[in-house]
This record gives sequence, structure tokens and C-alpha cells, in this order.
Amino acid sequence: MADAPSDAAPSANAGLPEDIRAMSFEEAMRELEEIVRALEQGEAGLDEAIDRYSRGALLKRHCEAKLKEAKAKVEKITLGANGAVSAEDADLG
Repeated sequence: MADAPSDAAPSANAGLPEDIRAMSFEEAMRELEEIVRALEQGEAGLDEAIDRYSRGALLKRHCEAKLKEAKAKVEKITLGANGAVSAEDADLG
């Protein structure tokens, strides 16, 4: 059963380079922030800016997939009137 989350991930991460697929959410977000900062400051020529933008789009897609996975795992723990504990999917919007 532990393989279930990884079964869902390949479709969301299909077409991503291996180095991006291996990143945690935090690593991908950090690199994405660096790319945005560099692009905003105009640190690169046109070709390099296009390459950075393309990588940023892939990183964004990876981050969105990671957040979707996390959302699917989140459960709301409730305490019933009789003291019984149960879990249900959280309504995260």
C-alpha cells in the first residue's frame, strides 16, 4: 500500500527531467525562486532567459504535483460524541 502515492506521481511528473523529479518541494521551490529573481533582475541574455523560464515552468509543475500529493494525504481527525476518533478527508478548498 505504501506504493500508492508514487503510482499517482508519474502521471503528474511525466516528462520532467530526472533531477527535478528527485527534488523535494523545498528544493524545487528554492531553485524556482532563484530563477525568478535572476529573470527579474535581467541577469541573463535572451537564450539563457528562455532556458531559465522553461526550467522554471518545469519546477512549477513539479511543485504543484507535490502539493497535490500532500493535499491528497491530509486527513481531518475528528472526535465523535461517544469519544471515538475517526479520520476523513480534509476540505482544503
